[in-house]
Amino acid sequence: MDEEYDVIVLGTGLKECILSGLLSVDRLKVLHMDRNDYYGGDSTSLNLNQLWKRFKGDETPPASIGASRDYNVDMVPKFMMANGALVRVLIHTGVTKYLSFKAVDGSYVFNKGKLYAESVARFQGGSPYIYPLYGLGELPQGFARLSAVYGGTYMLNKPECKGFKVHNT
Repeated sequence: MDEEYDVIVLGTGLKECILSGLLSVDRLKVLHMDRNDYYGGDSTSLNLNQLWKRFKGDETPPASIGASRDYNVDMVPKFMMANGALVRVLIHTGVTKYLSFKAVDGSYVFNKGKLYAESVARFQGGSPYIYPLYGLGELPQGFARLSAVYGGTYMLNKPECKGFKVHNT
């Protein structure tokens, strides 16, 4: 690979993908690499085969538990506030056109065996939270798509980087 890039981004966590997307929109030539075969870094969403590989090594999941594509398991599950800063960034950058969200039906807190409820009356459906339809790993992928639309190059499954030549210009 003898290409030249303005920026090289290592890792596909949410912060790295936001950076890559914004730099690509700004017309910089971006190469984005990750050692994993999936986006999202530590906060990815894994299908069944990826999950099994991560925690069971070379074993394969039993067929009795279903198709791999039927699973999206978040490694760091978190709800998003429907009116929060991240949602505003997604809207402002246009990344929402690459994602689908579902309203979280409810939010409940148990403390010492008792259910505590907070007022969320201003939100239709009773919850201020939304969740990406296919898991939180979709967020970095959305920004990766933004980068690719503007010419960014992505390389997944690159376990080792042998080095870079840096030219002063």
